[in-house]
Amino acid sequence: MMRAIAVLGLALVLAGCGQRRDLRPRENASLPPAPYGATATPSSADLLTPTTQQRPSRSDELLTESKERGDDPFALPPR
Repeated sequence: MMRAIAVLGLALVLAGCGQRRDLRPRENASLPPAPYGATATPSSADLLTPTTQQRPSRSDELLTESKERGDDPFALPPR
């Protein structure tokens, strides 16, 4: 019982230690240099915003594109 309470307490402490403010570079430090071919150095908000390649949107409609499944000659019954 004490072990469960200790694990629960540790989980609550770890869950509450996340940082809740904007990220900034340290003092006397700057953001990374601009990528090759870029005209300006991106801000921290630009670096944290995911692109469509990192988080693609769903492009298929399952209910409108569903079709009847055809016969599969390789679907063998279990032994």
